[in-house]
Amino acid sequence: MSHIFIDQIQAGSQINDIYMVTQPVLRNTTRGDLYIAMFLSDKTGKVNARMWQVTEEIYNSIPKEGFLQIRGKSELYQGAMQLVVNDLAVVEPEKVSLGDYMPRTDKDIAAMFAEVKEVVAGIKNDGLRALVDLFIQDAELMKQFCTAPAAVQMHHNYLGGLLEHTYNVLQAAVAILPLYPKVQSDLVIAGIFLHDIAKTKELSYNMGFSYTDSGQLVGHIVQGVVMIEEKAAQLAAKGAEVDADILASLEHIILAHHGQFDFGSPKLPATAEAFMISRLDDLDAKMAQVVTMIDTEPGESDWTAWKTPLQTRLYRKRVTE
Repeated sequence: MSHIFIDQIQAGSQINDIYMVTQPVLRNTTRGDLYIAMFLSDKTGKVNARMWQVTEEIYNSIPKEGFLQIRGKSELYQGAMQLVVNDLAVVEPEKVSLGDYMPRTDKDIAAMFAEVKEVVAGIKNDGLRALVDLFIQDAELMKQFCTAPAAVQMHHNYLGGLLEHTYNVLQAAVAILPLYPKVQSDLVIAGIFLHDIAKTKELSYNMGFSYTDSGQLVGHIVQGVVMIEEKAAQLAAKGAEVDADILASLEHIILAHHGQFDFGSPKLPATAEAFMISRLDDLDAKMAQVVTMIDTEPGESDWTAWKTPLQTRLYRKRVTE
């Protein structure tokens, strides 16, 4: 029997299929019974799943990232699809086709990366361009840059998502920079290229998407500054030191690109370039969330269910068509 993809599941369906499991958690009901909350996914999406009246033995048998053959049913809960699991069995990774389970960008990775390199090649400042070139010349890092997701859940959470997000923000910047001639375009281009570069270290994406230990302990913002310092030290060792003010301005962009303290930003934007990047970064992330939430909403209603990350319901009627 062919695999039933997540985006094909209808409410009230009986399910007997293999899905990727991530983030299983053992919890207690209000009555004290044990249940398992987890995510089940394939390349088309991810759903919440619950298994009621379980034992610690069942929970301990579930891999933190892996595959499960599950039997159960689908239902709508608070407007979102959910799977209720009755039985499960662990499936070894070599017995499944990973291409069915790891979501990836539908954009052309080679074409996007070529365009990114072309844009950053236009940086005119010698020191800044030399610094960026060191990142471009790091073949293993660029392989990871083209493969990594941009997030675990919030936006561009698929293979190639980091590259796609960076590409989108670069394209937006190229379009609007002529409107703001006093903004230093070299810093904007370099800052966008590097703002999420440490997602390659923060996130694990070999099987499912999760955080590495260093990602949890340090995070991509600080890790990004460390990576820039390391590349700058390599340049200095070759006698091509980056100007201190330029380096500080670039690192400020990285530290401030989340825009707000409560979004995990160590610094608030304090330069025109940092303001531009934080706003463009947020715009692309928000639009990716909105479009995905509209496209994946079950049912035919013109309105989605309440979307907590956006603090609103979304109106999805195509009024001009």
